[in-house]
Amino acid sequence: MFCRFTGCNLWTGREKDREKAICQFCDTDFRGMDGENGGSYTAEELVLKCISLWPVNSVEQPYIVCTGGEPALQLNKKLIDCFHKYNCVLAIETNGTVELPVNIDWVCVSPKMGSELIVTSGHEMKLVYPQTGSDPEVFANMDFEYFYLQPMESSSLKENIQASIEYCKQHPKWRLSLQTHKILEIP
Repeated sequence: MFCRFTGCNLWTGREKDREKAICQFCDTDFRGMDGENGGSYTAEELVLKCISLWPVNSVEQPYIVCTGGEPALQLNKKLIDCFHKYNCVLAIETNGTVELPVNIDWVCVSPKMGSELIVTSGHEMKLVYPQTGSDPEVFANMDFEYFYLQPMESSSLKENIQASIEYCKQHPKWRLSLQTHKILEIP
């Protein structure tokens, strides 16, 4: 389950600010905090909200992916401990520009060119490709278990998918990652 936090240190989410943004692309659909299940929560309220949305008959413990915006701006020891108190597995997808608290069960770093990468180890490196000025090999020797290229969503998506496939073929350390929920049009 994705738990999407608002706020990012690379872009405000406002189109008027895009030219000044460090990150010139974003795959987040900004909908504000007033959408379904949106709002401002205490740590326990947020965890209980996530658990209430987990399938009732699931035999697996809740697996919560904190994403954003930039979730490292809000994810702290109190919230992590609260997720663990309720037997949740906790993951984060971060741009890697903010130091992470300890005890996150799965760390996925998705760097954005033009920003300073601080988080250089984790479970998964997921690079949106192609990015202006990016060379995946800059990241290939970092301490991650998995390396993924995700085609950049833009008007050139088909070309970006092909470029990502070709790169992965030539560099087998990298695997293709697709946003299947968008391909299947799942909101």
